[in-house]
Amino acid sequence: MQLDSKHEAAAAYVDAANAYKKKPDSQAAVRMMIMAIQMFEDIGRLSMAAKHYKDIADIYEKEEDYPKAMEYYDKAADLYSGENVDSTSNQCKLKVAQYAAQLEQYDKAIAIYEAIAKHSMNNNLLKYSVKGYLLNAGLCQLCGNDDIKVENAIQYYQELDPTFSGTRECKFLQDLAAATAEVDVDKFTDVVKEFDSMSRLDQWKTTLLLRAKNALKNKEQNDDEDLT
Repeated sequence: MQLDSKHEAAAAYVDAANAYKKKPDSQAAVRMMIMAIQMFEDIGRLSMAAKHYKDIADIYEKEEDYPKAMEYYDKAADLYSGENVDSTSNQCKLKVAQYAAQLEQYDKAIAIYEAIAKHSMNNNLLKYSVKGYLLNAGLCQLCGNDDIKVENAIQYYQELDPTFSGTRECKFLQDLAAATAEVDVDKFTDVVKEFDSMSRLDQWKTTLLLRAKNALKNKEQNDDEDLT
């Protein structure tokens, strides 16, 4: 700072942060990184600032402080996007969507998955990931417990990506939506088992499907009570 070199000062703060991480003292590391970020932003080194926002998000992610992780992945995504580093920006946005869904902020997660799917449509490298983003968005829709919104979303995804209709992911969402509309827990379970036997479901998807299934069970019980 005495030499009036903000770049060197920022680098020193980063070194201090890395030392605190080894200690480990995560909060001190975060404080040092924020000081570094402010200096990198002051001198227009926005990609460096974005990198360290992402580093902070990683710290909170490891500590399972998902709201804080989301906050800093969001900041990193915005800066990367401003610097036209779209692939890294999207990686950060997908992290935000992942944790938003885990925290039951489904609308936020849906908006991100749909936006990235739309953005990836005309990119030859990214277009093969679109069906996965739309599946994730659809699973979040299912957790919202609104049959009409689920049906409309699946229709929208087929219009957004004409190739989506013929995919296993689309059929999976359609079958889950049908089971949900019929309030048929057994059918819902069978649909999940069948898909999982061909395309292994990860922990995140399994968690969302379990939430949707439990909501369906409650609805089924309430319907049974109404009939008695």
